Amino acid sequence: MSLATHFSAFLILFTLGIRRLVCCICNYLKNPSLYRSRTWYFQEPKLKNLDLYSLLIILPIASFSHVFLFLAFSGNNVTYKFSFLQQSLVIFFFWVLLIIIIIKESFDLYAILDSLVYSFGGVCFGVEFLMNGKGLVGLSGDMYGHLGELAFVCAGCCLCLAVKQSCFFVEFVFSCLLVLKGTWVLQVGLLYTDVFALEGCENLLLGLANGKNDVKCDLEENKLRGTALMDLLFIVHIVVVMIMSFGLFALLNRNKRMRCGDTSGPLLAQVGSEGVLMRTLPELEIE
Repeated sequence: MSLATHFSAFLILFTLGIRRLVCCICNYLKNPSLYRSRTWYFQEPKLKNLDLYSLLIILPIASFSHVFLFLAFSGNNVTYKFSFLQQSLVIFFFWVLLIIIIIKESFDLYAILDSLVYSFGGVCFGVEFLMNGKGLVGLSGDMYGHLGELAFVCAGCCLCLAVKQSCFFVEFVFSCLLVLKGTWVLQVGLLYTDVFALEGCENLLLGLANGKNDVKCDLEENKLRGTALMDLLFIVHIVVVMIMSFGLFALLNRNKRMRCGDTSGPLLAQVGSEGVLMRTLPELEIE
């Protein structure tokens, strides 16, 4: 793992979270009473869904890359070595989730219910929670522990949406969590460099490469200060993401021109047909 790995994860999670947040807000503001969450917000033209098809290619490459790093690693830290294999498994689960979503939406397979897709998504985040930061202790364990906590809450949101897809609040929180995971992944990745390493402590990559499962600090006081600083930064990340999300909701609510275009999918087609029927019924009654 390195800063480049964490930055790539930041780009994926942040853009995915922002896109989902904007789309779910737009769908909710369009008609709150008919709102239903979507496993993926497909848009027309198909070029707007380029992020999904890009992930379909990037994720298996990333998964096999982690397997290669696991096989090629020759250091003394066995825990660090097996972390590559664990991350490969997590990425593979999310890749399978994307394949299921694409198959369902492309062929309008009503047999694959959205609730089942959300349930499998909950399983994916649950696997991430179990695998995240495995074997790490102390300061490094706390940093990756926050990512595990976010994955656990994401799993809960997916299971809630599997039961009740009309709950906008859960969808809103889920989208915010994806953005927050992205920003925190980047924050952790910065600690792999000497420039952003905590005062009195070595960078995280050096410690892991030397067979240690924690960040080495000169004094215990430096480690305690670093832990308190990271907890404070995590709270700052939460506050900033929530302010940005509510600000985005207010902006889209005030300015209709900034809202995204109509999303597509079999479920929305059903809602649209119901709307047509509701408009034609009064005309039949008048006649």
